[in-house]
Amino acid sequence: MTRKFERAAYGGEGWSPRERSIRDEIGDLWAPCGIDSEWRRLESVLLHRPGPELEAGPDADAALMITPPDAGRVREEHDALADTYRELGVTVHYVDPDSQPSPNQVFVADLMFMTPEGAIVGRPASTVRAGEERWVAAALARYGVPILRTVSGQGTFEGADAAWLDAETVMIGRGLRTNDEGAWQVAAALDELGVEVIEAQLPFGTMHLMGQLRFLDRDLAVGWPTRLSVVAVEALQDLGYEVLFLPDEDEALHSFALNFVTVGPREIVMPGGNPVTQAFYEEAGVTCHTVEISELGKAAGSIGCATGVVEREMEEVAS
Repeated sequence: MTRKFERAAYGGEGWSPRERSIRDEIGDLWAPCGIDSEWRRLESVLLHRPGPELEAGPDADAALMITPPDAGRVREEHDALADTYRELGVTVHYVDPDSQPSPNQVFVADLMFMTPEGAIVGRPASTVRAGEERWVAAALARYGVPILRTVSGQGTFEGADAAWLDAETVMIGRGLRTNDEGAWQVAAALDELGVEVIEAQLPFGTMHLMGQLRFLDRDLAVGWPTRLSVVAVEALQDLGYEVLFLPDEDEALHSFALNFVTVGPREIVMPGGNPVTQAFYEEAGVTCHTVEISELGKAAGSIGCATGVVEREMEEVAS
């Protein structure tokens, strides 16, 4: 007769220990997901198609916007962006809130930051956006993406304030949207993965690191002159990057020329209506897919802000 402590439930015969790492389980027990760069081939994204939250024409300052956008036009632009991703072979997932969210819910990149082992769910800095992270967390869980960490306590962190410099290094922008506590929590989670964090201060009057720095390839980044810190530029150069600087600050300021998403090495999806900057990118050997998204720009964000990156091809890790 088998005694109770000898049964499988207590570690006896038939017990099967879980020996694979979570990275080994991704794509099997968990949905395909994870990133360790900003430039490798883009596989899947998380978007929120704007709904009734924009219909009332929100007060611009109360909604953290530049001027109230036209809801119908924003949806048309957003659909065109999603279609462009699909045409490029990128899987598009959606955040579908159970109740009416903030008008800023469309800016999914602020609410999450992907790692090779799952997502870090952010905590927006403004009361206007408080709670948006709930819907992103629910969407990630629904799609089977592991949640590595949720920023908590007094921490604030927005995903657009972090970027992978290489598979072992992340830069975090410390500024209006990410405070010391939030940056510390994210750095602690990344430290458990063996990832070093470099902190770069953001100038007053700027929003996110994403607005100062984007990546075109493993060795090519583009920054906003006079906004990107010396610390950031030196860290990039130390890792072998050539850092280009925008040729036209007016296009960056008014048409979000820097707010692009890299879909593969030297291939981007960028806002249309930026001829000087587009020519600059193309001269650097970059293929540019453009999407008209000026109406969304009235809400103080563009393509990069609207795109939560769920999966890219990753560097192979030796077993």
